[in-house]
Amino acid sequence: MYVKHEKWMAQHGFNYKNEEVKERRFKIFKENVQHIERFNLEGNHTYKLGINKFADLTHEEFLAKYAGNSMPPFKVSSSHQSSFAYKNVKDAPPSLDWRDHNAVTPVQNQGSCGCCWAFSAVAAIEGIVAIRSGKLVPLSEQHILDCNYDSEDCMGGRMEHAFDFVIQNGLASDTDYPYTATKGACTNNKPSSLSSVISGFSFVPNYDEAALLDAVVNQPISVGIDPKLFQFYHSGVLTGECGTDLTHAVTLVGYGQSEDGIEFWLLKNSWGAGWGEGGYVKLQRNVNAIEGMCGITLYATYPIA
Repeated sequence: MYVKHEKWMAQHGFNYKNEEVKERRFKIFKENVQHIERFNLEGNHTYKLGINKFADLTHEEFLAKYAGNSMPPFKVSSSHQSSFAYKNVKDAPPSLDWRDHNAVTPVQNQGSCGCCWAFSAVAAIEGIVAIRSGKLVPLSEQHILDCNYDSEDCMGGRMEHAFDFVIQNGLASDTDYPYTATKGACTNNKPSSLSSVISGFSFVPNYDEAALLDAVVNQPISVGIDPKLFQFYHSGVLTGECGTDLTHAVTLVGYGQSEDGIEFWLLKNSWGAGWGEGGYVKLQRNVNAIEGMCGITLYATYPIA
């Protein structure tokens, strides 16, 4: 196990400040690896776990460091529900992946900055811009992080506030305003000409998986999620008891059905391509819970072009 830990440290570029810290982290790593191996050997799960960059963190440390963005569930107002544009979509395809339609940029890594809200919102904006213009352009999370009016930062924020900022200011490209994983001074307010087509945002009626399907048939959607089961997710369809404590934000970019017949949502995360299925997670849909798996129906919003 020591050799495995050393290889894991080298793979992820980890160095500990002293032997005491290294030994403590090794014990956590060992317990996590044993848990992952036991889980996968059981063979009766719809998904597999993997040894990733979070393997030396306890579950509590992982949640505190990478899932601390508080987005409490709320009821979408009647006015927002009445403005929902995608009611009762007819002939939805049996599966959809917006990556196949050149509407999803490569997965990024937010690092230790808790700005998943910005990554979720920007991915949704990139998607609708690509759908409307035919051009997929990586846009800047850092621009929102540095310059947004609500002063939301690495400690958390809300996706609709990011949309509102972009409506008022446009959005720089990722090339012009690259991500630094920390909030800095607002140094570049030059918007991308493509982002000027964003004119508003709306919410998907919550507690309604059918409405969420109607929405994502038309464009990628920003969603809040409970990530309690996410730490070591590697592949397959995530099932089980997940909770509804929305402390993370991702982007819904499609849906489908696994070889085992389990229907799933396809979510783009911002923890790098080394996590999950190349940075994505498949989350069970049409479960027997009004909130949806991991609370996916509680807080879903999307930009309007």
